Formats: sequence, C-alpha cells, structure tokens
Amino acid sequence: MNQPIISLKDYGSVQINLKQYMDDHHITRNALARAINARFEVVNKWYNGQMEKLDLDVLARICYVLDCSPSDLLYYAPPANKEDE
Repeated sequence: MNQPIISLKDYGSVQINLKQYMDDHHITRNALARAINARFEVVNKWYNGQMEKLDLDVLARICYVLDCSPSDLLYYAPPANKEDE
C-alpha cells in the first residue's frame, strides 16, 4: 500500500527581540525578573529566544515594565524560500 508523503510548508517564524531591546536599554535579566515578579529562568528563556510557547501574561508584564509594545519585542521572519502560489 502506498502511503502519501507528508510535506510540511515553511511558514516562517515569530522571533523574540527581547535581548536586543534589553541590551539597548541597559536592563539586566535579574532586574527584569524582579520587576515582573518572575523567575530568572523565565526571563532568561525570553532573552535567549528559547521559549516553547508564548505566555501573554508574561509578555504583558514585560511590556508594562519596559514601557514598550509587543511589536517592539516580537517580529515575524518570513521563510527563506517563499514559493509563489
């Protein structure tokens, strides 16, 4: 029996720009963790772009403390080889 081949399409990805924002504003991960009442490990995952899921509550607290908007911290990176459809 022939099985269909599953082809996954590359839709791009959402990237986190928190490291650049914090570095530009001279904010440490420890200071942000204290200010948003979160563990260092949580902020460190955001800082390094290693999150598995987006926690909107954490994003809201980060934006509140840093006085920024989500668009300052997140951006869409289109796929490298976008096919014309």
